[in-house]
Amino acid sequence: MTEKTEDKRELTLIDHLLELRTRLLRAVIAISIVVIALAPFARQLYSLLAEPLVRYLPEGSSMIAIDVASPFFAPFKLVLILGLLISMPAVIYQAWAFVAPGLYRHEQRLARPLLFASVLLFYAGCAFAYFAVFPVVFSFFTSMAPEGVAVMTDISRYLDFILTLFIAFGLAFQVPVATIVLVALGITTTDTLAKARGYVVVGAFLVAMLITPPDMISQTLLALPVLVLYELGIFMARVMVRRTQEASAASGKD
Repeated sequence: MTEKTEDKRELTLIDHLLELRTRLLRAVIAISIVVIALAPFARQLYSLLAEPLVRYLPEGSSMIAIDVASPFFAPFKLVLILGLLISMPAVIYQAWAFVAPGLYRHEQRLARPLLFASVLLFYAGCAFAYFAVFPVVFSFFTSMAPEGVAVMTDISRYLDFILTLFIAFGLAFQVPVATIVLVALGITTTDTLAKARGYVVVGAFLVAMLITPPDMISQTLLALPVLVLYELGIFMARVMVRRTQEASAASGKD
């Protein structure tokens, strides 16, 4: 009897490992398809990404490639990152399909919209960085160059710079999701979060200082949306708590 139980558990573990391998393989395939589709347009995509800086470069200046292989590797690296970002919904779906069977029904109902919102908020953070932050930051940087200094940015360093900002803003825009999760798990309450606003203001600017370039403009442009999204998260958490209480009251009456 014991041997049968152990064999069954071992088989179950093997099944989980096979399922995990299948999900990982599908995620890699999804990323590969997007990368292959974008590869022929690597140079055009890099030019589009560089446009917020090129627009403000002084007349006669241009971007440069310091390393010999940079003209190839910089656009290729961009394609890899874009492939991961664009295929993120498919990757998250594969992760969800693997984890979901082990969750309770009420946990699934909470997790689905949060995962969807998390992806949208990450994209929104990247879009905010590209359309709102980059023009302000690059306009300020290029205008502050001392007289006689030619502003000519290396393409690899520029890519690393903007990828850092993309990740920073994408993660910062996850604040509403994190707030709702904390309240849903019972770790904190909406009243406690509301009372902690002062600490959040200081923390937002401190985190922005650590994960963004050392300038007040990008730090402020990151911290302010975080504060707005923090308030949005508190509001949505209150709506969730109220609906949960109403549902509990209705089931109690039945």
